[in-house]
Amino acid sequence: MAIILLIITLIVISAILLTKKFSLPRNISLLFMAQPLVMCSAPIIVFIGGLLSSELTTNTSLATLPISLMILGVAAGSIPAAIIARSKGRKFAVFAGFTCLFVASLFAVTATKLALFELFTFASFLFGIGGAFTQQLRFAAIESTDNEEDIPKILSILMLSGVFAAFLGPEIAVTAKEWLVSPHGYAGSFLLLAFFIGLAALIMVFFKEPEIKETLSRGEARPLSEIVKQPIFIISVCTATIGYALMSYLMTATPLSMHHMQGHSLVETKWVIQSHIAAMYIPSLLTPWLIKKVALKGLLKLGSVIYIAVALIAFSGQEVMHYWWALILLGIGWNFLFLTGTSILPQSYKACERHKVQATNDFILFGFQAFASLMAGWILFAGGWNYLVLSSLPFMFALLIVNIVYHRHVAKIK
Repeated sequence: MAIILLIITLIVISAILLTKKFSLPRNISLLFMAQPLVMCSAPIIVFIGGLLSSELTTNTSLATLPISLMILGVAAGSIPAAIIARSKGRKFAVFAGFTCLFVASLFAVTATKLALFELFTFASFLFGIGGAFTQQLRFAAIESTDNEEDIPKILSILMLSGVFAAFLGPEIAVTAKEWLVSPHGYAGSFLLLAFFIGLAALIMVFFKEPEIKETLSRGEARPLSEIVKQPIFIISVCTATIGYALMSYLMTATPLSMHHMQGHSLVETKWVIQSHIAAMYIPSLLTPWLIKKVALKGLLKLGSVIYIAVALIAFSGQEVMHYWWALILLGIGWNFLFLTGTSILPQSYKACERHKVQATNDFILFGFQAFASLMAGWILFAGGWNYLVLSSLPFMFALLIVNIVYHRHVAKIK
């Protein structure tokens, strides 16, 4: 029932976005509706990946491997996704990604039915490859608007759709857990996920290929080595990468720490993860207003300060509410940092350079995120939750340095 209500709400909001009051491109509404249906694959893996893997393998240090491989798949697929988008168009790339996600779901069904850890990790990697194409949706959204000033608003609206993915993913995992007979459950969960991916593909049939103005596309493209040396590119990548990696580092370890090590119930663990992923996207309701008030540099500062608060709360205890508050703030901080980094990135490239710069950005971002999630499991089982939190502090300090550099950059160009 909860899943049906979520889908109805998603359709209603998408219809509202199409009204003249919002004056948004039709593509944005379609992306808003389709994106959470495929994005919910990541919350499913985050929620049950470690728990299921701990049953499928006797080596507990490998429990977070499926999550890490999923993120590594995003990094590995980012460059091919950009190449396909450039040569075949955004719409073709979207369907290529959706196909990969659909196949990954079927592999996951088989893996859970046969209790094959190796096949499940491979399915997780495929989820990441498909996710790399899904990440291209935000660039399709940017290209679907003619006004650069609308980019933060468009990204905020698109990120808001992630709220539905936050609740859909875990609900799919729990609701359909026993739909198919399997040794440890969840085979039915991945079958239901395959259905939603097919539904998203049906919606995207109506997506119109974004048109890049020819006058903007002309010009000599600079070498990538020259582009990545720009201060604005470095600031953008560091902001999004550190924010994403730290979020993944703490989020990946949370279900294992809560349920496996501290003995909190699966329902409580689900609630914390759902709340966290919702907190990643709900702030998008306010970020356009915040950007007008404090600009992107202020948003970057807010995100950095919130991350420090996360560490303080996470270190103070391991009751359910400690995890809940830490993960809520972690989601909000991620939203501010990721939106800032993504909004700054277009300032570093010309239209004719966009694909290679976007691919480079995603490869770096998700490569570090994959490494962070892989290390999370190893460090958690080796040193415990408090040690995990302490090890995140140097990266939070690095965010403060990024703040200083960006403030100086903004002051210099004024």
